[in-house]
Amino acid sequence: MKKTKMRMQSPSDRINNFDEVELGFNSSEALTEANRCLQCASPRCVKGCPVNIEIPKFIKEIKEGNIEKAYEIIKNSSSLPAVCGRVCPQEKQCEGMCVKGIKGEAIAIGALERYVADYALKNNYTSVLNIEKSNKKIAIVGSGPAGLTCAGELAKNGYSVTIYEVLHEAGGVLTYGIPEFRLPKEIVKKEIDSLINLGVEIKTDVPVGNAITISDLQKEYDYVFLAQGAGLPKFMNIPGEEGNEVFSANEILTRINLMKAYKRDSKTPIKSSKKAYVIGGGNVAMDAVRSLKRLGIEAHLMYRRSEEELPARKVEIEHAKEEGIIFDLLSNPKRILLDENNNVIGMEVVDMELSEVIDGRRSVNEIVGSEHTVDCDMVVMALGTSPNHEAVKHSNIEINDKGLIVVEELKTSLNNVYAGGDAVTGSATVILAMEAGKKAAKRIMEE
Repeated sequence: MKKTKMRMQSPSDRINNFDEVELGFNSSEALTEANRCLQCASPRCVKGCPVNIEIPKFIKEIKEGNIEKAYEIIKNSSSLPAVCGRVCPQEKQCEGMCVKGIKGEAIAIGALERYVADYALKNNYTSVLNIEKSNKKIAIVGSGPAGLTCAGELAKNGYSVTIYEVLHEAGGVLTYGIPEFRLPKEIVKKEIDSLINLGVEIKTDVPVGNAITISDLQKEYDYVFLAQGAGLPKFMNIPGEEGNEVFSANEILTRINLMKAYKRDSKTPIKSSKKAYVIGGGNVAMDAVRSLKRLGIEAHLMYRRSEEELPARKVEIEHAKEEGIIFDLLSNPKRILLDENNNVIGMEVVDMELSEVIDGRRSVNEIVGSEHTVDCDMVVMALGTSPNHEAVKHSNIEINDKGLIVVEELKTSLNNVYAGGDAVTGSATVILAMEAGKKAAKRIMEE
């Protein structure tokens, strides 16, 4: 009834490097785990997958030693299987629906997907496609998971696709947001290369909205898909946030992941800190605090609710604990303390308590008189993100009062312009962005 455990670096080793923590299955481990699958006649796991991978079918091929066929089955539904196998919240999706999980542990679907995808990338497998070329041209704004997925779906159906990316490397949050120890950038690059091999063109260093407008794209392309994500960080708006060593998690992760700030010869090093607090409880907060730990910093995670309410994946919480991250729960900053040079020297913090459930979640209140101070020399805000509308600022695309692009079945207020992912829903998971990209491609192909 137990799933096959994945080998991983020991905590004492991994806090000193940015190499991948989980090492993946070997062929023997993958076969052992695949043999646990019941091959359900009506598989609940498929219903739990946002992109509807035919999970029992690909697992059956692993059992029979047909890894290339298993890869073809996965690729038929997912453009980024090596990514999804690593970062999808399987415990809330496919594995959360697995029948085996009722009385034991669910099949390790994510680990098996990763095994197949990694094997395929290592052995240069390519999906066999008989592409009938279309004369339709599609522009995609943003090369994150939504944009890449939409591009992949359209390209394998013969459409001419061009992606416009504002940064100098493609991948969006996969490249700048998720640390190397969770998602190696070489894996992201290989997944992107597979799309380029399908004929997808990627233009980097192009700020849509400035260098080129949505109107310009409408004139050149038959359809436009907006997938620029939500990269604008949120702050608490408390006193002291203007301090020199107060960062957003976005900046910390971008400097580490995209600009390699953890390397000794980095041109954008992160200033050495003795003690840092990351404020928040989601996956981004976990990524930031675990990254700081690897820089030799005493890393604390401060979250205003209890561990039970932490929104981060359970496995990330477990890994953080193993690595020595200090959890300061039921606490919240009131003020960041600065010295005369505007440097962080501490925080004024208040204790919190949980009360009644409202809208499915326990509300949280300050405990009067519990204010106290903590020492630190760095504060990182990981409170979520909102869309940056630079790309659409010269267009008439409708934006709602939450700052999200308004769509109806992914179609915007502009003719032949679609939008999906975080720019429409707000900050969400990689797989949900991929789902939006896949749906957008389907809508375009149905036009």
